[in-house]
Amino acid sequence: MQKPIQTCALVGRFQDPRVAESATTLLPLLHSRQLTVLALPDSAAASAPAGVKIVPLPELIERADLMIAIGGDGTLLYAAGLVAEHGIPLLGINRGRLGFLTDVLPKDMEAGIAAVLAGECEADTRALLQAHLYSADGRQEHSFALNDVVFNRLETGRMLDFETKIDGRYVNSHGGDGLVVATATGSTAYALSCGGPIVNPKLNVLVVAPISPHTLSDRPIVIPGDSHVEIRLLGESAPVAQVTCDASVLGELTSGGRLEISPAGRNVTLLHPPGYDYFRLLRSKLHWGLGGLTHER
Repeated sequence: MQKPIQTCALVGRFQDPRVAESATTLLPLLHSRQLTVLALPDSAAASAPAGVKIVPLPELIERADLMIAIGGDGTLLYAAGLVAEHGIPLLGINRGRLGFLTDVLPKDMEAGIAAVLAGECEADTRALLQAHLYSADGRQEHSFALNDVVFNRLETGRMLDFETKIDGRYVNSHGGDGLVVATATGSTAYALSCGGPIVNPKLNVLVVAPISPHTLSDRPIVIPGDSHVEIRLLGESAPVAQVTCDASVLGELTSGGRLEISPAGRNVTLLHPPGYDYFRLLRSKLHWGLGGLTHER
């Protein structure tokens, strides 16, 4: 860490008993280190454990030296959106299901927090995407994404016809349910269910994966991480499509508008406990190696 941690922010659905339990367990450790603990005044604020100070977002961002996300990967993605422009490191404690990003288990969280405060954690820098959604009348929406930007149909039974360009060059005209543009971090999320590859997060690449394509030849591709992707609907009466960034709705794309996805030029720093191994994480989450020989030491 570049500066000592004096204040940390907790993010999580405190009304969830599992999240509340972890937060309550962590607070004595944090307070014993004379740390101030903050949380946001959202709908769960009333469920926040005693000893947490509720402050508005601008104050939390200004004061926090560390953000701790307690929950699933969705909670960590939400937290990443909060710190995306502010350089606050992020630690994920897994109280969800898969936990590709929230990699500290509840049984290890006290040791994990102690390692963070001692400066012994591995800092893992992950690149962000930015999405710009332009409507036909010139209105613009903008957001960041750590995992992916997803463009998908809203109307049941109607296929989307759209075209893609990468770095200004025409790539393809698609028919299907939409498209996922994922970072290497997000390659194990929605893009994976669309047939995309698992990409080591140290690689600076993007995965472009069609969702339920109409033709079997429309396959996921991997492109350089500094690429600019543009999506436009085809046809005057094209159905409305929805755009989400890390599962948060950005807006709707209609005929005459366009979606532009590019590197954000910003990063999120994830903190991993000592001994973090990406391939061990994959084995655990994807159940690799079960029933076979193992060389695990």
